Parts: sequence; structure tokens; C-alpha cells
Amino acid sequence: MCRNIKTLFNFAPSATDVEIEAAALQYVRKISGFNKPSKANEEAFNRAVYEIQLISKNLLDTLETKAEPRNRLIEIERARLNAARRFGSNGYDIK
Repeated sequence: MCRNIKTLFNFAPSATDVEIEAAALQYVRKISGFNKPSKANEEAFNRAVYEIQLISKNLLDTLETKAEPRNRLIEIERARLNAARRFGSNGYDIK
């Protein structure tokens, strides 16, 4: 769907409210087609972001897994390597 929405479940430490809000904002932007809504749509847009943030937080708080929590630093490095392979490495050879 939207490449900017990242997985937030099963990390240690858990996803922050800022991360959940950013994901909710990206989701509303994607489905509404607005990067920034007009004044006429601003209230509905902001309400949707807030409600999706609450629902997402509730979901993350209630999901269960037996898997080990993922390490944020390792996931960031994996994403960096994947991006370098996909888009070029800016001078570094990654094979």
C-alpha cells in the first residue's frame, strides 16, 4: 500500500505514540489523496488521523506473539541495505 508505513509490532522498545501517529497520518494521506487538506476538509482529516491512531495503538497493545522482539537498529540496517541494493549505494558496492 504505502511504502512509508512501517511495521510497528513486536519491537523492543514498543512503538512510540509519535510513530503510531506518523503511520496514521500516512494512511489518511494515502486514502484521501491529500498531503495537506483544504480548510473545508481539515477537521475531518485530523479526526481520521486521531481515530486511526487510537485504533492502531489498541491493536498494537492487544496483539500477541511468541516471537522474539525485533531490534530497531538491525531493522534500520536491513532497510538501508535493501534501499542501497534497490536504488544504488552512493559509491558503495553492495552485492
